[in-house]
Amino acid sequence: MTTPGFRPTHVVPEHGMPAWEAPDPARPTVPLDALLPVQLLERRGDWAHALCSNGWSAWVDGRHLISVAHDPPAARGPLTRTADPRPLLARARYRAAVEDLAGGGLDGATFQARTKGLRIGVVVDGESVWLYDADHERWVHTDGTRLSTYASDDGPRAEPADPGHAPTQVVSTDGP
Repeated sequence: MTTPGFRPTHVVPEHGMPAWEAPDPARPTVPLDALLPVQLLERRGDWAHALCSNGWSAWVDGRHLISVAHDPPAARGPLTRTADPRPLLARARYRAAVEDLAGGGLDGATFQARTKGLRIGVVVDGESVWLYDADHERWVHTDGTRLSTYASDDGPRAEPADPGHAPTQVVSTDGP
């Protein structure tokens, strides 16, 4: 049974992982199963307090948790069709601003002013393309023949969920 409001932020690595009752190596507990979805509650250095879907929690080495990808931002308004994706693609002026900055044509303050408030998103996968429509705060999808609104399976939310933590960074013995 899943705890109400449980939303996984990470998954346990494929070989499972040791767990502790507290962020103290002297207090081991039952290890976590491989690929178990968990929600990160708190971080203390390398320690991570992980909540399991059944409500049980434990402390683990947070460096080994695997981040879970999230859906694109939820729509804040009604879902509708967009007939032509070209105006959305025209807004992708970020690349031009980055090239001007890299070429010395812009300073940092001008780059920041030019890109302030810019929200774009483009994902291309073969003939499929997902575009972020900032005017309507939604993602749309095209397969090359028509454009339609992309909707996530959990429906629109009033505000995007905040995981309340910094993303996990994988660090090897050689550094990040």
